[in-house]
Amino acid sequence: MNKAQNAALDRSDERVRHNDTLLGAAKASIDRIRSGDLGMLPVALGLIIISTVFSILNPVYLAPNNLVNMLFDCATVGIISLGIVCVLLLGEIDLSVGSMSGLASAMIGVLWVNQGFPVYGAIAIAVVFGAMIGAVYAQLYNRLGMPSFIATLAGLLALLGLQLYILGPTGSINLPYASPLVRFGQILVMPAWLSHGLALLPGLVMIVMGLRMRSRRLAVNLSSSPLSTLITRAAVLTLALEFAAFYLNKGRGVPWMFGLLVALVIILNYALTRTKWGRSVFAVGGNKEAARRSGINVRAIYTSCFMLCSGLAALGGILSAARLASSSQQAGTGDVNLNAIAAAVIGGTSLFGGRGSAYSALLGIIVIQSISNGLTLLNLSSSLRYMITGGVLAIAVIVDSLARQSRASNGRA
Repeated sequence: MNKAQNAALDRSDERVRHNDTLLGAAKASIDRIRSGDLGMLPVALGLIIISTVFSILNPVYLAPNNLVNMLFDCATVGIISLGIVCVLLLGEIDLSVGSMSGLASAMIGVLWVNQGFPVYGAIAIAVVFGAMIGAVYAQLYNRLGMPSFIATLAGLLALLGLQLYILGPTGSINLPYASPLVRFGQILVMPAWLSHGLALLPGLVMIVMGLRMRSRRLAVNLSSSPLSTLITRAAVLTLALEFAAFYLNKGRGVPWMFGLLVALVIILNYALTRTKWGRSVFAVGGNKEAARRSGINVRAIYTSCFMLCSGLAALGGILSAARLASSSQQAGTGDVNLNAIAAAVIGGTSLFGGRGSAYSALLGIIVIQSISNGLTLLNLSSSLRYMITGGVLAIAVIVDSLARQSRASNGRA
């Protein structure tokens, strides 16, 4: 057999191995879904259905400027929901995030407008105060064994009372419209060139991290996904993000406030997936006693997560005040609490602890805000919005429960 024939056989073998790897990757994805590891699939399907229905009923729904306004609205509750993800990963809950956001909104008005504090100083005080409230919840749980449901329910009432008290009889404080904070919450958007540049980054990071992981696995003779699959995924993600940036820039552009939400999601995702602290959070949420016996400081993990939750709730309340240019008694009330918790669950974070991601808050709040925005455009009542959001939440919990049972039956719980 000559060299040309050997080379042809080698190329044929390589194509067979490549096709086998592609088929294996596809089969592995299907097997994961069948075994209950759904990932972001339910959210993606939900967004497609919601967008299709509302765009048929009202073409304005997918107009660029309407989507820009939707992203502005997503940021405030999305940041609060990001904190909820932290406590849900532990299998706990914080029912006071709405009241904490309302109190932080009131603190900004009182400290900045009434007392003359610098705006950044008032923001820092409100966020630190929120984090300290979270530390109190953690100590009630760690030292006294008080369930987080009860501790945060008491906090909800106490923080709401404090909000009403510091606002006084007027009940509302207007924030300066020309201030950087209000402009950030209402009108500031990224330049087009910057939004397109940022849209390139996720694909590039995916390729770099994928190549690094692939080389490490091949170095120890482990199977790895084909290079073409990695490049295809990165290309699809980049094209989708670039199209989104292009479409939004046909309107006002990508809001800086939404960019802040995405940045916080990326930071928390890195902390949860790439640090010892993040691995400890998942371990405690999966089995607290096993985590304690393995040497994890369970009390410190609880404290950090509750502090993050309340601190992010305070930051969300500040941005809500900026969005409305007002601190009022209504801030943090209504459906803020419901939407923040529902967004985390709808996005894929399990109520049973130990499963979820920072991206679930981002995806979940987009789903909820899409429903709210669509119903508003159709001029339907708030009662329908509550009922539909409640139904979506119930479906998300049912899917989570069924997926958990499927994982258990397949030995992947």
